[in-house]
Amino acid sequence: MKEITRMLRQFPLELVFWIGSIILILLLDVNADSHLSLCPLDQLDFDWCPGCGLGRSMNLLARGEIQASWSMHPLAMLAYVVIFSRIWQLIKNLKTTHYYG
Repeated sequence: MKEITRMLRQFPLELVFWIGSIILILLLDVNADSHLSLCPLDQLDFDWCPGCGLGRSMNLLARGEIQASWSMHPLAMLAYVVIFSRIWQLIKNLKTTHYYG
């Protein structure tokens, strides 16, 4: 049991989460009429949310549609920079602390 607990503590859960989120953003269908929303403001029926459209905007940016991405949400480029820098930090930390690669 201690071995399993030790392995779970060393598992890079945050790294898997960020890589998975990038993959899901790239697989997102931006032209769908309805979409799954985890936004708490959307669940409470608010009309405006500062983060709504960010995932679709990031998808459009990855496809090269820069103007459409900017009009949907102007912070998509910044979000990519933040997520990829965090992924880079986690990989670098993983290499230095666990001696992989």
